[in-house]
Amino acid sequence: MRAMRVSKTNKMKSLLPKLIPVFLTLFLMSSCMNSNKLEVEVFETSANGNQLTQLTEFPAADTSVKISILPGEEFQTITGFGGSFTEASAYLLNQVSKENRDKILEAYFGETGARYSLTRTHMNSSDFSLGNYSYAPLEGDVELEHFSIEEDLDDIIPMIKDAMAVSKDGFKLISSPWTAPPWMKDNNDWRGGKLLPVYYDTWALFFSKYIDAYRAEGIEIWGFTVENEPLGNDSNWESMHFTPEEMTEFVKNHLWPTLNENSQDVKILGFDQNRDEQLKIWVDVMFGDEEAKDYFDGTAVHWYASTVEYFPEALQYAVNKAPGKHLINTEACIDAQVPRWQDDAWYWSKEATDWGWDWAPAEQKHLHPKYVPVFRYARDIIGCLNNGVDGWVDWNMVLDRQGGPNWAKNWCVAPVIVDPEQDEVYFTPLYFTLAHFSRYIRPGAVRIGYDNTDENLMVTAARNPDGSIAVIVFNPEEETKGIHLSLNEKSVEFTINGKAIQTILIKEP
Repeated sequence: MRAMRVSKTNKMKSLLPKLIPVFLTLFLMSSCMNSNKLEVEVFETSANGNQLTQLTEFPAADTSVKISILPGEEFQTITGFGGSFTEASAYLLNQVSKENRDKILEAYFGETGARYSLTRTHMNSSDFSLGNYSYAPLEGDVELEHFSIEEDLDDIIPMIKDAMAVSKDGFKLISSPWTAPPWMKDNNDWRGGKLLPVYYDTWALFFSKYIDAYRAEGIEIWGFTVENEPLGNDSNWESMHFTPEEMTEFVKNHLWPTLNENSQDVKILGFDQNRDEQLKIWVDVMFGDEEAKDYFDGTAVHWYASTVEYFPEALQYAVNKAPGKHLINTEACIDAQVPRWQDDAWYWSKEATDWGWDWAPAEQKHLHPKYVPVFRYARDIIGCLNNGVDGWVDWNMVLDRQGGPNWAKNWCVAPVIVDPEQDEVYFTPLYFTLAHFSRYIRPGAVRIGYDNTDENLMVTAARNPDGSIAVIVFNPEEETKGIHLSLNEKSVEFTINGKAIQTILIKEP
């Protein structure tokens, strides 16, 4: 027996020199294979319950989609993503406990949350105010000697300041007026009507005074839209009408000269209404004027013309008409709906309707079908990004279970719903959907190209200032799909659940 063991040992020694090259070859092959693997982190929000959840295990899939990232194809630089500081939201934050107030602000602006980078607020009151008010209520005060932002000191300004305190990178703030005070208008009303030409200079001064007043509170205004929804809202709440020619004349001869004279460095965005065919008409006028085109820093748009269409042709038209200028979606929400409380399934179901379900003209009814709220957000943001939009801002950050407070009873849904009486907070699936963009695509990122073999899967990608790449994939279908993601000769395979949105973060491309 002992002799047999020695013989086997001798045979192994004789084979060892022959086996070493084989082991070395296998090791090198393994190293080569690992070096070609793309290292990613995958975060998913889905109808099955994921909420910006980092995935390390993936279900099997019967189909496979190839997505190739093309970093050499560069498009617009991203300004940011976020929501709006309304009096309604700020009022509600004052009604909940400090613990819940801090929780909500951290969720929107903190490092553990959505890290909002672009925001908006209203100048004077809006429909999401507790009532009508103006910073210049005194009739005939053409020099605005009694201008005051006192109305904002108890709610909007503290909310903005608290958000600034928890935001590591900070955020940009856009301000928009819904209307001038009634005494400056031809109908002497909060709703509808036009700004009287005799008050054009006074109204321009109003913007400058507003910047100074907010700066005195430690808040810098990054940009203005000249007028929220200048085509009106059928006089249902605060509004003031402009034609594109009137707005262009106001900016060229009154607003820009006043801001310039007072050394106010602020962006001016025109239009600020739905991105349908009207968008083309407005950019033709705004940027067709040889002088005014230098005063407009870009165009603001809203999404209310349709629940399913993001109007890529109109967006591309605006980009081509004003290359290098901003194109920012400044407002969006699930409108004409009372929020569903603690009911995630509703936000993933095709039950929501918008204003147009009841009120759109017959020829536009097809643009306002029932829709899935999460789908609308995901599809719209990706569609906008892929067609030149550089910033995307949601409407109210916080509303109550009624969809207010709103003096006009224009109920809407927000990503975060609160019940002040019970001191409870509900983070809807819309919050997590927005965070896929705001958290992982940072200001200064550049959108880059991609190839996608599945026309039913929506994709966008951006390279961040730190070199990381965020790829966002939206799967509206029921079935789980396999993803083969490639970049620079490297690739990785994983799956995306049915009815899901994913952010794939590539830290070292």
